[in-house]
Amino acid sequence: MRSRHRSTRVVVRAGVAVGVVGLALVGVAVPPATAQDREVRADRSAFRACHASLLPAGTAGVDRREVTSEVDGLVQARLAPGNGREGDWDLAVFDKASGAVVAASAALRSRELAESFVRKGQQLVVQACRYDGPSRTATLGVDFLALTPQGTPTTAERAEVVRVETPRQEDKDTLLGLDLDLTEKGDATGVEVVLAGDADRETLRRSGLKSTTVDADLSRTSREAAERDRAYTARGRASGLPSRRTSYRHLYEYEYELKELARGNPRLVRAFTLAEPTNEGRDVVAVEIAEDVDNAADGKPVNVLMGVHHAREWPAGEHAVEWAHELVNGYHRDNSIRSLVARTRNIVVPIVNADGFSISREAEPKGDFTRFDYEMKRKNCRADDSPPQLRTGVCKANPGGSARGTDPNRNYAGFWGGAGAGLTWGSETFRGSAPFSEPETRNIRDLVSKRAVTNLITLHTYGNLVLRPPGVADVRAPLEEPVVKALGDRMASRNGYDSIPSWGLYDTTGTTEDWSYWATGGFGFTFEINTAGFHPPYEDAVVAEYVGAPPAAGAGKGGNRAAFLDMLANAADPAAHATLVGTAPKGYRLKVHKTFQTPTSPVRQPDGTTTPPIQVTDTVESTYSSTGGRFTWSVNPSTRPYVAGRYGRDPLAPPQAAIALPNPPGVPAENTRFPGNPVAESIPFTVQGVPAVDNGRFDVSVSWTSTSTDWDLYVLDAAGQVVTQSAAGGTNSERATLLDPPAGQYTAVLVNYDQVDPANPDDWAAGRVEFSSPVPPTYGVKEAYTLTCTDRQGRLVGLTDVFVDRGQTVDVGDVCTDSARTTKQRRR
Repeated sequence: MRSRHRSTRVVVRAGVAVGVVGLALVGVAVPPATAQDREVRADRSAFRACHASLLPAGTAGVDRREVTSEVDGLVQARLAPGNGREGDWDLAVFDKASGAVVAASAALRSRELAESFVRKGQQLVVQACRYDGPSRTATLGVDFLALTPQGTPTTAERAEVVRVETPRQEDKDTLLGLDLDLTEKGDATGVEVVLAGDADRETLRRSGLKSTTVDADLSRTSREAAERDRAYTARGRASGLPSRRTSYRHLYEYEYELKELARGNPRLVRAFTLAEPTNEGRDVVAVEIAEDVDNAADGKPVNVLMGVHHAREWPAGEHAVEWAHELVNGYHRDNSIRSLVARTRNIVVPIVNADGFSISREAEPKGDFTRFDYEMKRKNCRADDSPPQLRTGVCKANPGGSARGTDPNRNYAGFWGGAGAGLTWGSETFRGSAPFSEPETRNIRDLVSKRAVTNLITLHTYGNLVLRPPGVADVRAPLEEPVVKALGDRMASRNGYDSIPSWGLYDTTGTTEDWSYWATGGFGFTFEINTAGFHPPYEDAVVAEYVGAPPAAGAGKGGNRAAFLDMLANAADPAAHATLVGTAPKGYRLKVHKTFQTPTSPVRQPDGTTTPPIQVTDTVESTYSSTGGRFTWSVNPSTRPYVAGRYGRDPLAPPQAAIALPNPPGVPAENTRFPGNPVAESIPFTVQGVPAVDNGRFDVSVSWTSTSTDWDLYVLDAAGQVVTQSAAGGTNSERATLLDPPAGQYTAVLVNYDQVDPANPDDWAAGRVEFSSPVPPTYGVKEAYTLTCTDRQGRLVGLTDVFVDRGQTVDVGDVCTDSARTTKQRRR
């Protein structure tokens, strides 16, 4: 039908100062729009992408308003349900002259936010499209926010990536304390770090940590990547991805694509909205993929893949949504994938941090990592924790810049408050004011806690890593470490990544899998995709990494596609989770339930003090809806790994006695290029084994007089391979550690890296190898689920406790009868 409304007035809210550097929001208020102007109406719905093109006035299913920007600044167009009725309306803003989309939103309901930059005098068309649902109307609001430059512009400083050498735990702790922008690319001896400017370079210099330049000009690299993306898309050839996509998506494209997958596969795919909107009011959209998808309580194991906790990590969302396409395409065309989908339920959340991603994706590409480089925003849009004077302004333009917000992947309760998270608002890893203080993490907590998620992968960039719990070395691995490691290793064999515990990169607390695994028992991993950057060229970071093509490390091995399939196969394997079997009448509902408290870490404070741990209450539950007769129901183990115990082994013999390392005569020449230059001192030593001794670790240490002198320490095995090292700077000692060392011949190599006065060398002394016993495992108590059964009227008719371990099947009998309740047995 034709629109009954010819135009609308626009509310321009009075703005507030954004600060002395950057931008300020100012506005001149105009009379509010009438109720009639604010209502958009369509008597019919149409399945179309509202953002795809500017449609002619009068197009069925569309209502539109023409407005003119009176400011240089932002346009914010919002939709809300009309007359309190919920439907699915989408929103897009177009430049009237060119027809180019300026901003859009395509979530699953009538709650939309389309926001972007506009210029004064720009003529716009705001297009509202009724996609589906019963509501014929929605309420439209359009605001303009003026952005005025404030203060003296500063020349952007050169941003670079350096590799900081961290061979010892003390070095990693020092690096974490510098509050620099750490990437996820690293290994046992070093981490790549972004230095945004001279202040960061000076901070690193003063720390005494050594570094080498990896990328001397990030801005240039960013421009080159963008140009490669444009050229790749311009070729006009479909990629090898399941969707055939050739470019990074916008948030509204993710939203639309997910609901189109659901519309095209109604019994296989369900699109849904997570529990809470974001700080800016955006809905977070996900899909579930399973046979008879609407029957979520069918007892199948649940596999979850999610992306973009960190806004700038665009490939994470791309891999997640391609996995959704993979499952749908494979279900129809590939018998092996069809079989896996038939035995599991799969949930995909491509964009966890919708606010931050939208800002990063729509921002002007700068690549300089300054405070106002919104393309490189990492965190969410929380403003409350920043200083009062920096809380003003919208997230896309505010005085705190991209630094404002909380890091969602430091906000989960798992060991929250400990090492590896920022303590203050401006840190890129700021943990937030409390565990689960953010809607993004509460959304994932709600999902995982209520769906008995047995398998979970959270995607990030960058580093070519498959990370497993724990995030902190001092926590010690869980008793299931061999099983978790084997699964991580199997996936890493497909994508060519390194499979390591999370702390092997550096300590982190408050991360996704360090809550989900320890609290629920569901396997959890982080993938760090590619080694080139946060969102490097699409052809490499998305296409090649997903399908396993050059230059990806998984070329010829299957790539992340094959790794995701390995995780799905594990979800389908009864040996990887627990199983309940029994009998229940049709229409009866069973539920396993457990409520418990888990302490955080002792909470580090900005002033250097530590306060006691916070007790966090979690509730984990899963439901099964009986179809009548015998049932099989997949759940996680009833005992969560946090209380099950820690991994270790009992000593079989005492540790070996310490060995003194003699210092050979003389001092070797200075050498800054070991092992390329082999000039050094070598001292052999022997490590014994069982039955005589049992060494859980050895520590090789040396010391000298002055911290201005620099000796480096390497330990080689009998084959001449470096097995551990310590190469710090600014200290007068080095210590290299090897866990569970095999018996055999080793060599300590001392490299004279730097002498303040070569004529009077400061030689090393007090060399020593010390051995320690293995740390025995610790064992906790077993926990039970409370299993209840309710009849069709919701009345409780059965109750029992259930103890069940991973890989175990427990028969709960006819739990829905009174006799089952009176004869219940506790199974241990």
